[in-house]
Amino acid sequence: MGARVRIVILGGSFGGLTTAYELRRHLSPERAEITLVAKDERFSFVPSLPWVAMGRRSLEQISFPLAAPLSRKHVVFAQETVTGIDTDAKVVTTTRAEHPYDFLVVATGHRSANEAVPGLGPFDGPGHSPMSAPETTELAGAITSLLADPGPVVVGAAPGASCIGPVYELAFELDHLLRRRSHRHQVPITVLTPEPFLGHMGMGGAGTIRHLLEGALEERDITYRTSVAITRITDEAVEAEGLRPTPSVCSIVIPPLAGVEAVATSPGLSNPKGFVPVDDHYRHQAADGVYAVGVAVALPPAGETPVPVNFPKTGHMTEQMADIAARDLAARIDGREGETAELSARCVLDMGDRGAYMAVDPVRPPRNRIPTVSEGRRWLYAKQAFERAYLATARRGRRMPTTLGW
Repeated sequence: MGARVRIVILGGSFGGLTTAYELRRHLSPERAEITLVAKDERFSFVPSLPWVAMGRRSLEQISFPLAAPLSRKHVVFAQETVTGIDTDAKVVTTTRAEHPYDFLVVATGHRSANEAVPGLGPFDGPGHSPMSAPETTELAGAITSLLADPGPVVVGAAPGASCIGPVYELAFELDHLLRRRSHRHQVPITVLTPEPFLGHMGMGGAGTIRHLLEGALEERDITYRTSVAITRITDEAVEAEGLRPTPSVCSIVIPPLAGVEAVATSPGLSNPKGFVPVDDHYRHQAADGVYAVGVAVALPPAGETPVPVNFPKTGHMTEQMADIAARDLAARIDGREGETAELSARCVLDMGDRGAYMAVDPVRPPRNRIPTVSEGRRWLYAKQAFERAYLATARRGRRMPTTLGW
């Protein structure tokens, strides 16, 4: 028997974990040595971070240690921070070691480019962002302070943002929380979005989601503005191009995303924004043996908009990328060509007292099917059940087959 193929996966979130599980399903330990490198020891269910911000979940409830489930799959887990990738020598360098590879899967996620909006903290300015566990913990504290000392709130996204869904979720969930505490009359809520219309979400909209969101915001007395380019956050307001400052004592703004430093600074690996260019199989367009999945992938916008809005990358879409990449990688080892497919999207939006389900196929218009948009309390229950089921399945070292998405 020949030498085992060495596969290194960078990242322990949806993309990395799904790739590891899927690769091991196709390649036995005798055929492939798989190492997953991640800076965090725990997997976190990122779609639940808004619930952490609202005090409905703790970080421990939406996460689990990576070591045990990876060990069950005979995947080596290295809790290390990547410092560089040499695609010519095929070596990944970390703070602790060097990892040579035959195949590399970049699933490193993103770096929040908070510096794009002056004042967008949370740790070096008054603005708040829910894009990571530490930031969400800080935001939860800010919301607790808001309940004790109510005032106006702005929830929005910066120009170039690609993760727009949490804007709506946070606005709806905060409205619901304030009504339950009888503070809603003391807290004007304003949504500021770079989207040309509500529900664009970087993918050109989806069916009737625009009308659903317009009606839901209006019935809750949530003011909104579209095509807004947020320029600065202060202690008292959010400033935007061409608009008067919007008063806000608690400003929650989704930043644009960039590639993580190790990927962005490794020669020949990424584009100027730090994202990895790939083909339909999620293979790097130039570097041999390199794949990329999830937020790390460079995907063009769905179209031109007055204020830039980038293409979305959800957990559901990331898992599709990881599945395609893993199948293609395994097929190449077997001397075959892997299959590919257009990305679809299915997600459930928490609206506080109910949920909204949206399905598009493919994500990028024009589409083969008329998008599905549905609203009701059952979708909120489905979102909660899916979170529990996903975490329970993933921590046992298995993938959860689903058509629900998130």
